[in-house]
Amino acid sequence: MHRRLRKPVLTVLKWQLLTTMALALVSAFVSGRHGAVSALAGGAISMAAGLAAALVASLGNARSAASVLGSALRAEAVKLALGVTLLWLVLTNYSDAVVGALVASFVLTLLIFGMAFFVHEY
Repeated sequence: MHRRLRKPVLTVLKWQLLTTMALALVSAFVSGRHGAVSALAGGAISMAAGLAAALVASLGNARSAASVLGSALRAEAVKLALGVTLLWLVLTNYSDAVVGALVASFVLTLLIFGMAFFVHEY
């Protein structure tokens, strides 16, 4: 991964992991084992999609504003396609999924990924 993206992406992945674990604990308390597994799946989907987007963005060629925009759009397309595909796979194959826990974890960790912009490289 490109050196400039490494620090923000790793920091945000840690935040996403901590959030996913917290939501899994809450979901386990509220909905039992299936709630915890669903929350873990939602967070994992978001983290996988975000990591894939970061990798695609780091492969881009930043020679002009148009190429930066193209890289960003490709990265978002990969994130969207992977996220939707993985959500579909979980919802169609895990009959005991707790949809609320899955979606809550997915959405919250997806929003956290957007905070990578605010992580400074110190």
